[in-house]
Amino acid sequence: MKREKKISVVTSYDYTLASLCDRAGIDVMLVGDSAGMVMLGYDNTVSVTMDQMCMFTQAVSRARRDALLVSDMPFMSYQASVEDALRNSGRLIKAGADAVKLEGGVAMAKTVRAIVDVGIPVMGHIGLQPQTTMLSEGYKVQGRTKESAIKLIEDAKSLEDAGVFSIVLEMTSREVAQIISETVSVPTIGIGSGADCDGQVLVIQDLLGMYEKIRPKFAKRYMNLSDDITKSLQDYKKDIESGAFPAGENSFSMNKDELEELREQIGS
Repeated sequence: MKREKKISVVTSYDYTLASLCDRAGIDVMLVGDSAGMVMLGYDNTVSVTMDQMCMFTQAVSRARRDALLVSDMPFMSYQASVEDALRNSGRLIKAGADAVKLEGGVAMAKTVRAIVDVGIPVMGHIGLQPQTTMLSEGYKVQGRTKESAIKLIEDAKSLEDAGVFSIVLEMTSREVAQIISETVSVPTIGIGSGADCDGQVLVIQDLLGMYEKIRPKFAKRYMNLSDDITKSLQDYKKDIESGAFPAGENSFSMNKDELEELREQIGS
């Protein structure tokens, strides 16, 4: 699809929304470790475990029919050793993923190559790396200086050489994202990195306007479900209090003859 057709990627974590993504024809579903924040209420992705990622992956895999399914390897599931990386990437594949994603460029090239060599496809991730960049640098755009741009280009090339099938570019300056997209042979997937990437990814809760804790500038809201859902819940509460719910159509009844016999038996 590179240079032929833009690639749609949606980060999804549960069966219900993943089934809608698949039905809509989304190309790739990414089970992101951002599930820790969106689904579990963590402040960041650092606390997410392999068991949790396997659980989310299994849920999405049950909904998937046509989309490619990629799962994030969580913090410290691959950084300590190649052996850890191989074992944990295998766990995600067994949970239903088609491929895994891990963060890092040059520093992670050896690990990526090892995973690819055992037959597991890898999606790279450079630019803002939530698992580590957020700990040291904070939430800021990458590739705004010549030095950082050169590093990002080197990271992308090293991942390509290591055998990744695509690379996520997160919060990278549009100019650098364009250069990388034109330089590497594999598709680039942008998130906050401009329109020149080969595809784009958004978290489904951001796309639908369901997650209020963080509202990143790069996330386009196609709906505002937070307000709609809140109003629906308020209306539900009012209907319960007023007696409007449940109505007759929401209830079930006994057979009339059976009811009469019951009343006679209990003396009512």
